This record gives sequence, C-alpha cells and structure tokens, in this order.
Amino acid sequence: MQAYPLSEPISISQPQVLQNQVVVFSKNYLPLARINIKRAIALLVTGQAETLEFSSTRQWEVRSPSIVLLIPEHIRLVGGNPERHWKVPPVNRREIFRRDNHACQYCGSSKRLTLDHVIPRSKGGTHTWDNVVTACEKCNSSKSDSLLHEIGMVLRTKPKAPIHPAIAFAEQFWKEHQPLE
Repeated sequence: MQAYPLSEPISISQPQVLQNQVVVFSKNYLPLARINIKRAIALLVTGQAETLEFSSTRQWEVRSPSIVLLIPEHIRLVGGNPERHWKVPPVNRREIFRRDNHACQYCGSSKRLTLDHVIPRSKGGTHTWDNVVTACEKCNSSKSDSLLHEIGMVLRTKPKAPIHPAIAFAEQFWKEHQPLE
C-alpha cells in the first residue's frame, strides 16, 4: 500500500445512491419497513431477500470493484417470519400520552396534562385503551364526573389501542401508493 502526501483535505462522503431507502416486504407481501440501501444490499447478496418489481419500481446501480448490482426500490424477505409476536402495550400514563401526542384530547393544550376516563369509573367506565385519554387539568376538572354529552364536550380523536408497527407502516404505505383516480 502506498501513502501519498495530502495537499488538501479530502472530504469522505457517501455517494448519493447510498442515501436511498428500500421498502421491505414480508414473505407474505406485507410491507414491513423502509431500510437503507446498504442493509438491502446485504439482504439481497446473502439470499435473505429477493427483488420485487412493480410497474413503477425504480432501481439504483451500485458498483464495487468486482460487481455491479441493481438494487430495486422494493424487496421481499424469502425466509423466516419477522412478523414477531407483538403485545399491545399496557394502559399507562406514558403510553396514553404517546398515543395522544402529548396533547389534551378536548382542547389540544400540551400544558399540565392528566389522564381522563371518557366514561367515568364511577359510572361503570373501565381503565382500557378505548376509555382513557389525555386531558389538561382545566378540561379534566370541567368534565369532572360527567359524560361528554351531558356537558357538551367533544373528543378530538376517538381513543383506541395502538396497532402493530408493521400494520401501521403497511396502512401508510398502501395509502401513499393508491392509484390516482
């Protein structure tokens, strides 16, 4: 190996092609995630994934000293089952705040947040994903022990349990790739 004197600083940066993202599908064609192109190359070269070609699939040419690879925009895993068991997280303060984006579900405030039971526990409400929401202290005390229709309050979003991250990604992916009418 020869060493050459550096006359000016060399900036080492990734080639533009390596900054692209590839969508990975499961063996059952469920879109799982976006990964960087380096990870996609590893999966394709080791035989853990195969090329998926849709009508609008782009490909990127990646060169090494010995080979030229065409990396597609979509790949499918051929073995294993990455759709691992996933449990719905427990109903607790941190998870409710995360689901509700740290905002009151009545007024949208992000100050002095508490938890509120939509149907109060004193009236038979349960501590479940579809009955607990984030509320600011002001809205929580205004609502008190009442039902929403009794005092005219309205929820900004309907409370529901979080869904599996792969399912959430799949829903978003297919929404983005709907044909234009």
